[in-house]
Amino acid sequence: MTLAIPRFHLAMPVGDLAAARRFYGEVLGLEQGRSAETWIDWNLHGHQFVTHLAPSGPERVHNPVDGHDVPVPHFGLILTVPQFQALADRLRAAGTEFVIEPYVRFAGQPGEQWTMFLLDPAGNALEFKAFADDAQVFAV
Repeated sequence: MTLAIPRFHLAMPVGDLAAARRFYGEVLGLEQGRSAETWIDWNLHGHQFVTHLAPSGPERVHNPVDGHDVPVPHFGLILTVPQFQALADRLRAAGTEFVIEPYVRFAGQPGEQWTMFLLDPAGNALEFKAFADDAQVFAV
């Protein structure tokens, strides 16, 4: 199968593979791929995301954005608004503690977007967002 756009591969450190399996598999609902004693492949909406056992967690830095302390580094997906809302509902139902609760930035303006931040069990920061107008994703 050939995709129209390149897929990314991203590997992130985790301190507990069982906790990663529960979070990424059960809470986020990602399909698990190959795995070994020290890593697990995940299908992150067609992208290869790998959790690697690395007991010392990521160093945490925050940058002020829109009145919030945004964790750096972070990664995630740009979803449609209905996908974003469904994921936010799923995360709330799972009792997820958000770093930044789901909210709308730039309401009624170009670049209007929903965003939320959370940490996986290893402390890796994830951001999921959705643009009201997908054409604004790379707008300047």
